[in-house]
Amino acid sequence: MAKKVVASLQSGEGRNFTKCIKMVRSPKSGAYMFEEEMVHNDHIKEFFAN
Repeated sequence: MAKKVVASLQSGEGRNFTKCIKMVRSPKSGAYMFEEEMVHNDHIKEFFAN
């Protein structure tokens, strides 16, 4: 399954997206969580600003 995803991301349109991982503190427990999202290259700064 992963091979198909990687192969499709390397061709053409997939290079316009980046997997961003942001560390966020949980308001409930105070522990850190990781928020992952596939973001278009034009919106990376907006993802990390929020």
